[in-house]
Amino acid sequence: MSKLLAEQLAADPRVAEAKRLMLTAMAEYQRAITGARSADPERKASYEQMLKQFADLRAGALWYPYLGSGIGRGPLVELADGSVKYDLISGIGVHYFGRNHPAVVIACLDAALRDTVMQGNLEQGQESVRLSRTLVDLSARKGAKIKHCFLSTSGAMANENALKLSFQKKSPASRILAFSGAFAGRTMVLSQITDKAAYRQGLPNVIPVDYLPYFDPQRPRESTEAAMARLKEHLHRFPGQHAVMCLELVQGEGGYNVGSREFFLALLDELKKNGVPVWMDEVQTFGRTSEPFAFQHFGLDAYVDIATVGKLTQVCATLFSEEFRPKPGLISQTFTAATSAIFSAQVILDALNGGDFFGTDGRIMRLHRRFVGHMEAIAKKHPTWVRGPFGIGGMIAMTVLDGGEEVTKKFLHALFDAGVIGFVAGEAPARARFLLPVGNIADEDVDAACGIIEKVLEQVAR
Repeated sequence: MSKLLAEQLAADPRVAEAKRLMLTAMAEYQRAITGARSADPERKASYEQMLKQFADLRAGALWYPYLGSGIGRGPLVELADGSVKYDLISGIGVHYFGRNHPAVVIACLDAALRDTVMQGNLEQGQESVRLSRTLVDLSARKGAKIKHCFLSTSGAMANENALKLSFQKKSPASRILAFSGAFAGRTMVLSQITDKAAYRQGLPNVIPVDYLPYFDPQRPRESTEAAMARLKEHLHRFPGQHAVMCLELVQGEGGYNVGSREFFLALLDELKKNGVPVWMDEVQTFGRTSEPFAFQHFGLDAYVDIATVGKLTQVCATLFSEEFRPKPGLISQTFTAATSAIFSAQVILDALNGGDFFGTDGRIMRLHRRFVGHMEAIAKKHPTWVRGPFGIGGMIAMTVLDGGEEVTKKFLHALFDAGVIGFVAGEAPARARFLLPVGNIADEDVDAACGIIEKVLEQVAR
């Protein structure tokens, strides 16, 4: 069998040499990025003008005055004002392999030689087959019934597709179950599940959502009983009307609250007894616990009907069992992903599969212990400055001072100015949260960033 023209181009020695030269040049400039640094004063005026122009164009200011220059190294990123910062929020979990990771750069260069920028429902490249197979195999590796994968451009679209599969399967059921404090996205429908009034201000109610209280580690038995009582109440009040329950096994936007296996099992058994499908929203948790999926971390594989992934995968996806195979026309997209995103996703998943990331002593959990160890040491010296929950794996959150929204934002903006990027989560208390770029952060980076965090805590506390 003769080689395809695309295979010949990929193997052309001129292409290999061009990629080698580009990586060499990039590495040379990356060597100048050694730690956090302040902005260049000479760029202040032009940078502020760019920020102002962009705020006007998008009809709202950015949460941080962040405009990237286009280069970074690992967790460090250079901004267009000349400053360098430790990015410990990773675009809210997207940049899992940090900045300018050589393998991801090569994947994007390979994608740039393909015939199209975007792939879609009508025309997919062969690389989408391998990516879909990888995601299905990862999700089913411990016994989950997942058989199918539908790729999409965003976590919100993956979640929308999960809802459509559920409603079609359970028609005419029209209600959804979710946890209080849930976050599913900001589309018209998903904003109804997302338990934050500000995100649906002025929007019509398009779908009824019934909420259950989440697990409280300080009151494990009582909180489990409360959630079970609420679930039974909803099921009794609306018999046969629930199409699905959306489960965040670790609440992201809610403040990195972590459930327990016993808590989830009690609810899942009741859901199955009543014929309510189970959708695991793993858009943020995927690749951040001791297993690829949080449902694998908690040993809940047997209960999963649908799972959604995104963020670190670059390409998002809805994974589902055979029972939820859609009728023709239900789910479809002009764009399923950019070719560069598909190539990058495969590189990232291959690295996760073949590396020392998972397990109770894998890289994810070791980084968690290192970061949290610093926070616990600060809390021991200064009990009023910071306290847990501290989250799980690559998802870390802490309450700053009294946990008020204003003081938390003040801390995060001061931290940004000092050279570390985090973000806010939860309310009453609000928390500072971090999503580590696990695939490309050194222990020394964690230590340096935590040193900056301690200095800023002291500054805000005083």
